Amino acid sequence: MENYGFFRVAAAIPELQVADCSFNTQQMKELMAEACKQGVQIICFPELSVTAYTCGDLFLQEILVREAERALKQLLDETSEWPICFIAGAPVEYRSKLYNCALVCCNGRIAGIVPKTYLPNYSEFYEKRWFETYGGEEVIDICWGGQTVPFGGRLLFSVRDQKFALEICEDVWSIIPPSSYHSMAGAQLLFNLSASNELIGKRPYIQSLLSQQSARCQAAYVYAAAGFGESTTDLVYVGNAYIYENGKLLAESKRFQFEKQLIVSDVDLELLNSERKKNTTFVSRPAIGPYREITIPLCTNGKPLPLMRSIDSMPFVPVTGHYQASCEEIFSIQVAGLAKRLLHTHAQTLLIGVSGGLDSTLALLVCVKTVEKIGGDRKMICGVTMPGFGTTGRTYANAVHLMQSLGITRKEINIAAACEQHFKDIAHDPQAHDITYENVQARERMQILMDLANQMQGIVVGTGDLSELALGWTTYNGDQMSMYGVNAGVPKTLVRHLVRWAADTMDESSKATLLDIVDTPVSPELLPVDPNGQTPQWTENVIGPYELHDFFLYYTLRYGFSPSKVYYLAQHAFQNIYDNTSLLKWMEVFYRRFFSQQFKRSCMPDGPKVGSVNLSPRGDWRMPSDASAHLWMKEIQRLAHEVQTAF
Repeated sequence: MENYGFFRVAAAIPELQVADCSFNTQQMKELMAEACKQGVQIICFPELSVTAYTCGDLFLQEILVREAERALKQLLDETSEWPICFIAGAPVEYRSKLYNCALVCCNGRIAGIVPKTYLPNYSEFYEKRWFETYGGEEVIDICWGGQTVPFGGRLLFSVRDQKFALEICEDVWSIIPPSSYHSMAGAQLLFNLSASNELIGKRPYIQSLLSQQSARCQAAYVYAAAGFGESTTDLVYVGNAYIYENGKLLAESKRFQFEKQLIVSDVDLELLNSERKKNTTFVSRPAIGPYREITIPLCTNGKPLPLMRSIDSMPFVPVTGHYQASCEEIFSIQVAGLAKRLLHTHAQTLLIGVSGGLDSTLALLVCVKTVEKIGGDRKMICGVTMPGFGTTGRTYANAVHLMQSLGITRKEINIAAACEQHFKDIAHDPQAHDITYENVQARERMQILMDLANQMQGIVVGTGDLSELALGWTTYNGDQMSMYGVNAGVPKTLVRHLVRWAADTMDESSKATLLDIVDTPVSPELLPVDPNGQTPQWTENVIGPYELHDFFLYYTLRYGFSPSKVYYLAQHAFQNIYDNTSLLKWMEVFYRRFFSQQFKRSCMPDGPKVGSVNLSPRGDWRMPSDASAHLWMKEIQRLAHEVQTAF
């Protein structure tokens, strides 16, 4: 079964009894059993999980060290047939010195032992009282648990070509954590066995630290810290566990729980590889000498499992917790871009075609905020309504009301007569409502705006958005053109949210109009209205839902995913909303239009980049205008055939 680069990992917080190794390994075994049921491939336990972290001077008792070795060996024997790799923490003695170690175990064998690099010996920590820092640079082989095992910090483990490495607690707090070197050596998965105690304000700091480290290393980071059962003589351990992926939190434990916990998530290693390929500052070579790579032959039960992570159906829309700040920031980026262009050109006027639709509304709001930012008068904004054959009463009224409530200069120029004359000039039948009929109107509107800009010493502000650029849903040398496109980096799904957010910052009159614009279905309004004054031309009926196209756009451009993986993600994101046939139908439209319409993007006007996906030919997206879509279309056809034959 194709897993599309997803790898299932877990962080476990077992119940503990200090210095009772048999009890502790039994708790670990129970969590491993549950993890196996959930299809976990690698599970990570906390630091010194076999003995407990808070044994103190008991670590210097030979009986405890021997029992830790015996208990772990028994756990290996009892789980030797299990399809899971586990990472345990235990004290390891070598040459009369004790080391705080992480042990990678699978198939009844210890694949490698990694000693802790940085031992805290300040405040409440006294690790150097019991443990030694391993100073050897090379990996050596030692005898432990009746096995000859690689021992050292430069160990890289490989499971089905997916590489992972380890560090222990304090290591990640250091100036240059070992995980930084591990990721440079090729590790995509990083595991941290921790026993960090709880203090007020410490949790958000750890979360920030782990998030930043996973982002800096462009890796998945699994963190498991000691919980209930550790000694509370002087400190409290609450069971913090996190799974991060390139800075994003995928799963976390509950704190202050008295029962054992298991958090599970699928990390996307293909996504991480994509990030590393694209980021030329990521160094993919060991910075501190060679690593020893150890292959772990992990077997799985082969059963298809549902994806254990959420897939956001609207990846461009800010998440709830940061919604307000993100919307403000997006507007600020647009305003800053337009302000620079306005001041640089010494323009006296901002010309904008106002249709009563979403895109022109957002562009108009950006114009208003820009003029306010530079201390200008709103009257220097000239909004032009240009009713044509398909203009509806609803959009026209909204355009007029909005311009009046915003207090800008307003002009109205009906384009019907000019278009009819043009039909005569080119001998086109006005009853033939074809692409020529539509594009004549779009180009006439742009000609009016450009000529008014000359006349009024102004610049034309473009209204087209990122989604329209991706699909080529724009008239070449019509609405495709402008002197500065403020919405060029904003996809349609985000445009709607930005206008709705802006409505809450406006006066009641403007707010009512803006909310009605948000609720108006998207249409170019280029075909004649019906007897009821309604347009017969709904954009999403023709090219498909924008929420799907924005989803396809994000994962195709941001991570370079294949159509099959984008389809797989879409199935999860839009479950119970679109069936498989509909997903593939609109995916075919997306890729076909995306490739065939590149020529419009190759000469698109200047405009500000807003998010991580952009289509400027001068920046993020440099694609030949005549590139073939054959490979992408072939894969979609294969997927469609599989859907058809499944019924």
